[in-house]
Amino acid sequence: MRQLADIRTIRSADIEAFGEVLPVHCWLVDGRVLVDTGLVETTPELEAEWPITLRPWPELGPIEAVINTHLHFDHCGGNRRFAGVPTYVQHAELAAVAEPEYLVEWVHFDGADYRELDGDAELFDGISVLSTPGHSAGHQCVLVETDEGLVVLGGDVTYSIDELVAGGAPNFDRIHALRPRRVYLAHAAEPWTGW
Repeated sequence: MRQLADIRTIRSADIEAFGEVLPVHCWLVDGRVLVDTGLVETTPELEAEWPITLRPWPELGPIEAVINTHLHFDHCGGNRRFAGVPTYVQHAELAAVAEPEYLVEWVHFDGADYRELDGDAELFDGISVLSTPGHSAGHQCVLVETDEGLVVLGGDVTYSIDELVAGGAPNFDRIHALRPRRVYLAHAAEPWTGW
């Protein structure tokens, strides 16, 4: 059975937003499934709005699949590094990709191999997605079963652990109903370890 240690957090960058410096996290599951691809470069336009500090990526072994929680620049910035790798994303998210909300060239590139999903789906043994539109048209969380309980890799379902814990929004309530052992958010320094 998968252990919590089989989920590795990668801090790809720091970004200045909302008056503070926030991490940009992605996750490696079982050493072979990458959830979000963070940032591997920046642009003058991005820097003008959200100053970014890139961090060195660790060495990764062969990546068999990428799962994007959504396709905003700080979650798919490294997708091009994995051209030819099956990349799972909600159909509604891929259909929504257009300027100015998205960096289109970071989504549509030679070798992109998007596998479109429509709602909740099991992808691999103990790894599934939970449709959580709201932050974007096709946002999804990734659910990972471990020997210590369910782990939610929440992307941008919210930026705030406090907001998630308070609940009250349909997306948060869907996560609450699962009674996860941990919830990681892309821009939160630490996971929530409730229930």
